[in-house]
Amino acid sequence: MLKRARTLSLPLVLTCIVVGGLFVVGSSPKGPVLPYVRHTRKIETPLTFDGRVVGVADGDTITVLDSSNQEHRIRLQGIDAPEKGQAFGTRSKQNLSEAVFDKVVVIQWSKHDRYRRIIGKVLLGGNDVCLEQVRAGMAWHYKDYQAEQTPEDQILYAAAEDAARSARIGLWIDPNPMPPWDFRHR
Repeated sequence: MLKRARTLSLPLVLTCIVVGGLFVVGSSPKGPVLPYVRHTRKIETPLTFDGRVVGVADGDTITVLDSSNQEHRIRLQGIDAPEKGQAFGTRSKQNLSEAVFDKVVVIQWSKHDRYRRIIGKVLLGGNDVCLEQVRAGMAWHYKDYQAEQTPEDQILYAAAEDAARSARIGLWIDPNPMPPWDFRHR
């Protein structure tokens, strides 16, 4: 009898795993849905779209209007810029705005954040806008999320931050700038 109970529980366990997997991946009658942070795994092959930048919220968040006139809020991947009200917050936003506002950019992305923004790499003319914010001393390389970057980008962003810090460019003019993640927690 004990042997029979084990045999019956295996199909039940497998069913739970399969059904549970559907909730994790996400699906709907219309096809797969890109779920949000807590309910999904990262998409392995980044999705890509292009659009015109119609808004710059701060040094690491833009709004892009795609070809179907749908707006998308984009959180620049791999960086964290000073917040509004924080030293260099306004300058970081201005730098990003001068670089991309009213220009057509390409977004490569694979997930949303908890605020339903697309986390994406922003390219303008083939140049990585996220990396340029770090090079200009207008953002930190967001090392807490570097695992979401390619190994090449991890190296480039870390080196760009080190170079900006050494040259005392942008926010690095301050000997001890407060990282935005610390500013947000206060």
